[in-house]
Order: sequence, then C-alpha cells, then structure tokens
Amino acid sequence: MTDHTLITTLYTLEPVLICVTRLSPSKIIILTEEDTAEKKAQAEQILEATFGKVIEIKKAVTSLYDPVRVAQDVAALIEKEHAQGRKVQINVSGGRKPQAFGALFGAYARSDMVARIVYVTEEDNFIIDFPVLSFNISPTKKMILELVQNGTVAVESIAMSVGISKGMAYNHLRELKSMGYITDGDGYKITDSGRLAVI
Repeated sequence: MTDHTLITTLYTLEPVLICVTRLSPSKIIILTEEDTAEKKAQAEQILEATFGKVIEIKKAVTSLYDPVRVAQDVAALIEKEHAQGRKVQINVSGGRKPQAFGALFGAYARSDMVARIVYVTEEDNFIIDFPVLSFNISPTKKMILELVQNGTVAVESIAMSVGISKGMAYNHLRELKSMGYITDGDGYKITDSGRLAVI
C-alpha cells in the first residue's frame, strides 16, 4: 500500500479535518509562515494534538503573500515526497488566497507527481477535485524563460545559448509573450506567470 502525503494550506481546522478523514493521509505537511496568526497557530496545535500520534505531521515555512515563492516551496516538497515513493495530494481550502494559489501553482509545476488537488467547500464540507493541470511548456521554451529570468535579453544570445536559429528564438519569444510568460516593452522581461512556469 502506498503512503499518502497531504500538503495543505490551513486557516481553520475544518477543511483539513475533512481531508484527513476522507483522504486518509499517512503524513500531513502544513504550509505555514513566520509569525503565524493566532487562529492558525491554534488550528495547527489542535491538529497535532488530535492526529500527531497516528499521522506524521510536519510544518513547512513559506510565504503568506508571495505565490511564486509558495509555488517553489510546494514544488520542492512534492519532489521530496514523490522521491520517497509517496502519493501526493494537495489541499488548497484554507489560508490566504495568495498562499492557496501558490500551492495550486506548485502542484501544476509538478503535475506528473501529484495524485489529487482538492478544495473543501465551506457550506457543506464537500470535496471538489480540481484538475491536475500543467504549464505545458516545451524544454526549449523553459530554457528561454530561464535565460530571460537571468537577464539574457538579446535574441542572438538566447538563440546561441539554446542552440536554435535566431528565427526560431523569435518564434519562441513571440509564443511566450502570447502565453503571458514574458513582456517585451523595454527588452524581454519575465512575468510572475513566467516565473511560475520555470519552477
């Protein structure tokens, strides 16, 4: 039987309790932040006191308001759990919206390692399964995004670094712009969407 890890946002306890009882994880990783709000800290303590003896519970410190950082942190957690042979499930029901969106984007960045993404409704505690989507960019486009992120903006340099023609580099850059991953106002710049896509 495969062990399941639930990576979860948390603000109030109820959505996480629903996930624990219905998804039966053997490990829970709570996304938290420095100087956690009192209500959230209390929910974390209750969760640990209630399930800590039967379920491994860990905390992962991340950002509350920076979805790109949250996505990077969640992607790293997914990789680690997947490498240990665990089935990974993500709960995005609680917490601040930027943190929940970051967790969702982290799951999309490692979609091939995620079994399930869920949201628990507040009204009736119904579990909604979100689709496990991906950013679906080619390795070449990902390399170009990484170059732009690191400050390479000359098409000739991009083409040479990636090993493609200047014309192909222009095509990829145009497509990346239409996807919303870069802008080209005063040289090429990566957008927050682009930073998420290269995680």
